[in-house]
Amino acid sequence: MLRYLPFLLVLALWIYAFIDCLNTPEEQVRGLPKVFWVIVILLFGEVLVGPVAWLLAGKVRHAPADGSTPAPFSPGHRTQWVAPDDNPEFLKSLREASKKDETLLKEWEADLRRREEELRRRERGDGPAAD
Repeated sequence: MLRYLPFLLVLALWIYAFIDCLNTPEEQVRGLPKVFWVIVILLFGEVLVGPVAWLLAGKVRHAPADGSTPAPFSPGHRTQWVAPDDNPEFLKSLREASKKDETLLKEWEADLRRREEELRRRERGDGPAAD
């Protein structure tokens, strides 16, 4: 079983590079046109040249602007990872979500009070007749 491991690893890398190449937008492909990259990956997949070339040189990879870790194989990009509690955009999104939740909760509470009052009036016979 262990003798098949290298073959499976090469196959997994080949499939990953092939799918990554197909899913990459044309404007992010560098060096060669996308069609040629697909051919290179397919022709040189079993010797790892095609997939490794695609991962190292075929795609424009830049660090995300949200402060997360940089993409693998992105030379020249050194981005520090920022913890969520130190990330101002994340904290702002939490505050906005909290305000939305509070507003929704207040609306639900007001609706519940209105319905309870309406039910009390019906039980006393003061309100409109039930349908």
